[in-house]
Amino acid sequence: MSLRIGDTAPNFDVDTTNGKINFHTWIGDSWAFFFSHPADYTPVCTTEMGRTAQLADQFEARNTKPIGLSTDSVEEHKTWILDVNDTQNTNLTFPIVADPDLRIAKLYDMIHEEQSTTEAVRSVFIIDPNKKIRLMMTYPMNVGRNFDEILRVIDALQLADAKQIATPADWRPGDKVIIPPSISNDKAKDIFPQGWDEVRSYLRLTDV
Repeated sequence: MSLRIGDTAPNFDVDTTNGKINFHTWIGDSWAFFFSHPADYTPVCTTEMGRTAQLADQFEARNTKPIGLSTDSVEEHKTWILDVNDTQNTNLTFPIVADPDLRIAKLYDMIHEEQSTTEAVRSVFIIDPNKKIRLMMTYPMNVGRNFDEILRVIDALQLADAKQIATPADWRPGDKVIIPPSISNDKAKDIFPQGWDEVRSYLRLTDV
Protein backbone atom coordinates (compact mmCIF):
# COMPACT_ATOMS: atom_id res chain seq x y z
CA MET A 1 0.00 0.00 0.00
CA SER A 2 1.42 3.38 -1.01
CA LEU A 3 0.70 6.04 1.60
CA ARG A 4 1.04 9.76 1.06
CA ILE A 5 0.99 12.87 3.21
CA GLY A 6 -2.62 13.89 3.72
CA ASP A 7 -3.97 10.33 3.57
CA THR A 8 -5.99 8.99 6.45
CA ALA A 9 -3.71 6.72 8.48
CA PRO A 10 -4.91 3.13 8.01
CA ASN A 11 -6.75 1.90 11.07
CA PHE A 12 -6.11 -1.46 12.72
CA ASP A 13 -6.85 -3.55 15.78
CA VAL A 14 -3.77 -5.14 17.30
CA ASP A 15 -2.13 -6.51 20.43
CA THR A 16 0.45 -4.29 22.10
CA THR A 17 2.51 -4.35 25.27
CA ASN A 18 -0.26 -2.23 26.83
CA GLY A 19 -3.08 -4.51 25.70
CA LYS A 20 -5.27 -4.67 22.61
CA ILE A 21 -5.95 -1.34 20.91
CA ASN A 22 -7.85 0.13 18.00
CA PHE A 23 -5.33 2.54 16.50
CA HIS A 24 -7.69 5.43 15.71
CA THR A 25 -9.43 5.14 19.07
CA TRP A 26 -6.06 5.02 20.83
CA ILE A 27 -4.93 8.23 19.09
CA GLY A 28 -8.12 10.00 20.18
CA ASP A 29 -7.68 13.79 20.22
CA SER A 30 -3.88 13.57 20.30
CA TRP A 31 -1.13 13.48 17.72
CA ALA A 32 0.73 10.20 17.22
CA PHE A 33 4.38 9.38 16.61
CA PHE A 34 4.20 5.89 15.03
CA PHE A 35 7.62 4.37 14.41
CA SER A 36 8.85 0.94 13.39
CA HIS A 37 11.91 -1.16 14.20
CA PRO A 38 13.50 -4.16 12.48
CA ALA A 39 13.46 -6.46 15.52
CA ASP A 40 13.65 -6.75 19.29
CA TYR A 41 17.04 -7.12 20.98
CA THR A 42 18.88 -5.18 18.29
CA PRO A 43 21.28 -2.42 19.32
CA VAL A 44 20.06 0.59 17.32
CA CYS A 45 16.43 -0.21 18.15
CA THR A 46 17.24 -0.45 21.85
CA THR A 47 18.72 3.06 21.86
CA GLU A 48 15.73 4.46 19.93
CA MET A 49 13.16 2.88 22.21
CA GLY A 50 15.10 4.22 25.18
CA ARG A 51 15.35 7.71 23.74
CA THR A 52 11.61 7.82 23.07
CA ALA A 53 10.96 6.82 26.68
CA GLN A 54 13.42 9.45 27.95
CA LEU A 55 11.53 12.11 25.96
CA ALA A 56 8.11 11.17 27.40
CA ASP A 57 7.61 14.63 28.91
CA GLN A 58 8.54 16.31 25.62
CA PHE A 59 6.01 14.26 23.68
CA GLU A 60 3.34 14.84 26.32
CA ALA A 61 3.94 18.60 26.17
CA ARG A 62 3.14 18.40 22.45
CA ASN A 63 -0.01 16.29 22.99
CA THR A 64 1.73 13.51 21.07
CA LYS A 65 1.55 9.80 21.85
CA PRO A 66 4.49 7.57 20.84
CA ILE A 67 3.77 4.03 19.66
CA GLY A 68 6.40 1.62 18.38
CA LEU A 69 6.23 -1.44 16.15
CA SER A 70 8.53 -4.40 15.85
CA THR A 71 7.95 -7.64 13.99
CA ASP A 72 8.00 -9.74 17.16
CA SER A 73 5.45 -10.89 19.74
CA VAL A 74 4.11 -9.11 22.83
CA GLU A 75 5.98 -11.57 25.04
CA GLU A 76 9.27 -10.79 23.31
CA HIS A 77 8.57 -7.05 23.49
CA LYS A 78 7.94 -7.21 27.23
CA THR A 79 11.22 -8.95 28.01
CA TRP A 80 13.08 -6.61 25.65
CA ILE A 81 11.63 -3.59 27.49
CA LEU A 82 13.49 -4.78 30.59
CA ASP A 83 16.74 -4.55 28.63
CA VAL A 84 15.78 -1.14 27.21
CA ASN A 85 15.08 0.23 30.68
CA ASP A 86 18.28 -1.24 32.11
CA THR A 87 20.68 -0.18 29.35
CA GLN A 88 19.11 3.21 28.58
CA ASN A 89 18.34 4.22 32.18
CA THR A 90 14.66 4.90 31.54
CA ASN A 91 11.12 3.60 32.10
CA LEU A 92 9.39 2.67 28.85
CA THR A 93 5.60 2.90 29.19
CA PHE A 94 4.33 3.63 25.67
CA PRO A 95 2.83 0.72 23.69
CA ILE A 96 4.80 -1.42 21.26
CA VAL A 97 2.76 -3.12 18.55
CA ALA A 98 3.23 -6.86 18.10
CA ASP A 99 3.42 -7.68 14.41
CA PRO A 100 4.94 -11.15 13.93
CA ASP A 101 2.79 -11.79 10.84
CA LEU A 102 3.89 -8.44 9.29
CA ARG A 103 0.25 -7.40 8.84
CA ILE A 104 0.69 -3.84 10.11
CA ALA A 105 4.18 -3.46 8.62
CA LYS A 106 2.80 -4.29 5.18
CA LEU A 107 -0.25 -2.06 5.70
CA TYR A 108 2.14 0.86 6.27
CA ASP A 109 4.70 -0.23 3.63
CA MET A 110 7.40 -0.81 6.23
CA ILE A 111 8.79 -3.95 4.55
CA HIS A 112 11.43 -3.05 1.97
CA GLU A 113 12.52 -6.30 0.41
CA GLU A 114 15.98 -5.05 -0.58
CA GLN A 115 16.56 -4.59 3.17
CA SER A 116 14.63 -7.55 4.58
CA THR A 117 11.52 -9.60 3.83
CA THR A 118 10.81 -10.24 7.51
CA GLU A 119 11.85 -7.06 9.34
CA ALA A 120 10.58 -3.49 9.09
CA VAL A 121 12.75 -0.55 8.09
CA ARG A 122 12.82 2.49 10.40
CA SER A 123 9.64 4.24 9.35
CA VAL A 124 8.22 7.35 11.01
CA PHE A 125 4.66 8.58 10.70
CA ILE A 126 3.41 11.75 12.37
CA ILE A 127 -0.39 11.57 12.51
CA ASP A 128 -2.67 14.39 13.61
CA PRO A 129 -5.87 14.20 15.71
CA ASN A 130 -7.92 13.98 12.50
CA LYS A 131 -5.99 10.77 11.79
CA LYS A 132 -4.26 12.33 8.78
CA ILE A 133 -0.65 11.49 7.96
CA ARG A 134 1.29 14.75 8.23
CA LEU A 135 4.86 13.50 7.83
CA MET A 136 6.66 10.36 6.72
CA MET A 137 10.36 9.56 7.09
CA THR A 138 12.20 6.33 6.37
CA TYR A 139 15.63 5.45 7.73
CA PRO A 140 17.73 2.43 6.80
CA MET A 141 18.13 -0.32 9.37
CA ASN A 142 21.64 0.70 10.42
CA VAL A 143 20.97 4.43 11.04
CA GLY A 144 19.28 5.64 14.21
CA ARG A 145 16.68 8.38 14.05
CA ASN A 146 17.28 12.03 14.96
CA PHE A 147 14.81 12.74 17.76
CA ASP A 148 15.57 16.47 17.77
CA GLU A 149 14.22 16.53 14.22
CA ILE A 150 11.13 14.53 15.17
CA LEU A 151 10.26 17.00 17.94
CA ARG A 152 11.12 19.95 15.69
CA VAL A 153 8.79 18.84 12.94
CA ILE A 154 5.93 18.23 15.38
CA ASP A 155 6.45 21.79 16.65
CA ALA A 156 6.46 23.11 13.07
CA LEU A 157 3.31 21.23 12.07
CA GLN A 158 1.40 22.31 15.16
CA LEU A 159 2.48 25.94 14.82
CA ALA A 160 1.54 25.97 11.14
CA ASP A 161 -1.94 24.68 11.98
CA ALA A 162 -2.42 27.23 14.75
CA LYS A 163 -0.96 30.33 13.05
CA GLN A 164 -1.44 29.80 9.29
CA ILE A 165 2.29 29.97 8.64
CA ALA A 166 5.07 27.93 7.04
CA THR A 167 8.54 27.37 8.47
CA PRO A 168 11.87 28.01 6.68
CA ALA A 169 14.87 25.73 6.43
CA ASP A 170 16.38 24.79 9.79
CA TRP A 171 13.56 26.55 11.67
CA ARG A 172 13.54 26.24 15.44
CA PRO A 173 10.88 27.45 17.89
CA GLY A 174 11.33 31.19 18.34
CA ASP A 175 12.72 31.77 14.85
CA LYS A 176 10.92 33.86 12.25
CA VAL A 177 8.31 32.09 10.15
CA ILE A 178 6.99 32.51 6.61
CA ILE A 179 3.66 33.98 5.55
CA PRO A 180 2.41 31.65 2.79
CA PRO A 181 1.98 33.20 -0.68
CA SER A 182 -1.68 32.14 -0.60
CA ILE A 183 -2.30 34.91 1.99
CA SER A 184 -2.49 38.34 0.36
CA ASN A 185 -0.92 41.39 1.94
CA ASP A 186 -4.36 42.78 2.75
CA LYS A 187 -5.37 39.59 4.54
CA ALA A 188 -1.96 39.30 6.18
CA LYS A 189 -2.49 42.68 7.89
CA ASP A 190 -5.34 41.15 9.88
CA ILE A 191 -3.63 37.82 10.61
CA PHE A 192 -0.17 39.27 11.34
CA PRO A 193 -0.70 42.73 12.88
CA GLN A 194 2.89 42.64 14.11
CA GLY A 195 3.96 43.16 10.52
CA TRP A 196 6.58 41.35 8.46
CA ASP A 197 9.84 41.71 6.54
CA GLU A 198 9.27 41.42 2.80
CA VAL A 199 12.43 39.91 1.33
CA ARG A 200 10.57 39.26 -1.93
CA SER A 201 6.88 39.48 -2.74
CA TYR A 202 6.70 35.73 -2.24
CA LEU A 203 9.02 35.62 0.80
CA ARG A 204 7.63 37.41 3.85
CA LEU A 205 9.09 36.72 7.28
CA THR A 206 7.34 37.44 10.56
CA ASP A 207 7.41 36.62 14.26
CA VAL A 208 4.76 34.58 16.07
